[in-house]
Amino acid sequence: MSDYDALCKAIGALAKDMRALQQQAARQYQPVVDDILRTRSRDVRHIEHTLDRLLAFCGHEPVLRMYKQLCRHYWHIDPAATAYYINAYREYWDSDEQDHQP
Repeated sequence: MSDYDALCKAIGALAKDMRALQQQAARQYQPVVDDILRTRSRDVRHIEHTLDRLLAFCGHEPVLRMYKQLCRHYWHIDPAATAYYINAYREYWDSDEQDHQP
């Protein structure tokens, strides 16, 4: 096996592990987000902690949906803090290339 083949294999394994981690995050945080929304929680600390944890996994569509749902909920509690989380998402996940597409 060449160095290139070994590198490709290692990258493939890393991508597979990342996908599994994203799926695990979605499974673990879904009940947390559901509970916040169902109870109409106003616990700012809990909401922000959850948003902080979700942000790292927003590249996975189910987690991004949860992040958006929680931001919509949080907007009615603290619009300024919610704007911070929206901007954090944009800085972390939006690329300059996407900003310049027609």
